[in-house]
Amino acid sequence: MRRAAVAVAAGAMAVSLAACGSAAESDDNDSSDSAAKKGDDIKVGLLLPENQTARYEKFDKPLIEKKVKDLTNNKGEVVYANAKQDASLQNQQVDTMITNKVDVLIVDAVDFKAIAGSVKKAHEAGIKVVAYDRLAEGPIDAYTSFDNVTVGETQGKALLEALGDKAKDSQIVMMNGSSTDPNAAQFKEGAHSVLDGKVKIGREYDTKEWKPANANANMQAAISALGKDNIDGVYSANDGMAGGSITALKRAGINNIPVTGQDAELAGVQRIVTGEQYMSVFKSYPQEAEVAAEMAVALAKGESLDSIAKDKVDSATTKDVPAVLVPVVSLTKDNIKETVIKEGFYTLDEICTDKYKAACDKIGLK
Repeated sequence: MRRAAVAVAAGAMAVSLAACGSAAESDDNDSSDSAAKKGDDIKVGLLLPENQTARYEKFDKPLIEKKVKDLTNNKGEVVYANAKQDASLQNQQVDTMITNKVDVLIVDAVDFKAIAGSVKKAHEAGIKVVAYDRLAEGPIDAYTSFDNVTVGETQGKALLEALGDKAKDSQIVMMNGSSTDPNAAQFKEGAHSVLDGKVKIGREYDTKEWKPANANANMQAAISALGKDNIDGVYSANDGMAGGSITALKRAGINNIPVTGQDAELAGVQRIVTGEQYMSVFKSYPQEAEVAAEMAVALAKGESLDSIAKDKVDSATTKDVPAVLVPVVSLTKDNIKETVIKEGFYTLDEICTDKYKAACDKIGLK
């Protein structure tokens, strides 16, 4: 992916979110013929990839629905479907959305390559497509996500920080995401750019479907191959796989080694509180969701994206896609209040239940 210059600094919590209201005509990058202007009565198709990761149902869906309503004076409709990690089902869902004549699609692809044919069908039907969170192939019209290479770099830097002076003599296991997810490749790229040459990578896995159970099985294999006394840290691409990996580590009697994560899931934050997990990557889903909704509404109305998308990215099939890349933050026990609590992901009571009260008190989370 070619990225335009994007200011992404750890700790930067805001990105400029311009309101959709431009009267400008669609520009030359738009994928269909000059779209007729529409009012607020639009239909937005929202296709999310799975429901195992907590974020999609808890954050993305309701946030996008709310923003679409806000931008359309409560007249816009969001039609929702979840593919439950099934690429074939997601393709069928696109067909259904086309039949139902949605004005625009927001698609978080299960498989970024397998979705390309369906994106082309939508394009041919005059339906604009916003690639959400994952850079889908096919003639997409816009893209919003986080700077995924920076995510991997952030995780790698945190792991080296946790290992400290012992890093050069340490051996880690890398638990990457699914090979069908383009984001996973970018996380891996960023992590390797930081870790290679600084620490020994004993075993590395691309974890099928991002499933914690598969990460658990991979970690058991790594422990068997390397020996329980020869694993000093774990690069895990997300919190779910971190949980699966930690379960396997604990079962083998391996405790208190740094494990990374991503998504700031509640269970992950609680593991950070107890010290079982070292860090997660906090991503402001409200910002990402609002950008996706703004792009979708603008495209449905036949408006330009110039005031929203200041960057461009290339996929394998489409060049110069208007894009917004949202900053990320390294979440540790030291900034829980400033991240997930401040942005309303969780309350203090949700994190510090009776089970975690003593651990919260110990790190000053009160």
